[in-house]
Amino acid sequence: MNKPVVATTSMAGCFGCHMSFLDIDDRILKLIELVEFDKSPIDDIKKFSRQCDIGLLEGGCCNTENVEVLREFRKHCKILVAVGECAIMGGLPAMRNGMPLRECLEEAYLNGVTTKHANPTGVMPNDEELPILLDRVYPCHEVVKVDYFLPGCPPRADLIWEALSALIAGRDAELPYEVFKFD
Repeated sequence: MNKPVVATTSMAGCFGCHMSFLDIDDRILKLIELVEFDKSPIDDIKKFSRQCDIGLLEGGCCNTENVEVLREFRKHCKILVAVGECAIMGGLPAMRNGMPLRECLEEAYLNGVTTKHANPTGVMPNDEELPILLDRVYPCHEVVKVDYFLPGCPPRADLIWEALSALIAGRDAELPYEVFKFD
């Protein structure tokens, strides 16, 4: 019997959701018995080598490269799971959504307290190899269809484990109200 194939990626976020994923601790050994990883920082595979059953998405879309990665995941994964607040709502990177992009770039590269000394010539990055910034940070579901959402910043390791275990077993990931309620 073939094992389900899992892929993961991190886009505009902090990699905290992948760290929470690794916090499943010794259950990772059980997971390795249950699945194969394809494109993921977990196994350092950079490109899809086959169709995947489950794709875990961390981070939102703040540039053209993020959108391209997300669309590739949708194309190569049967089930997509948005993991964490950045993937679900844009998270901290979306704090820039309340200001014009030009103003944000000027603050980051020209007018910031620390950038005035680090960038005395006042040059903004403009290399053609840099991905183009989007007008705002988009949550994953505004770019592609997402099947499940795991809330948290980052989500608890147990929530990731429970959802992934259900999906691997061919069941729906059940997310009771308590998952969304934080006291």
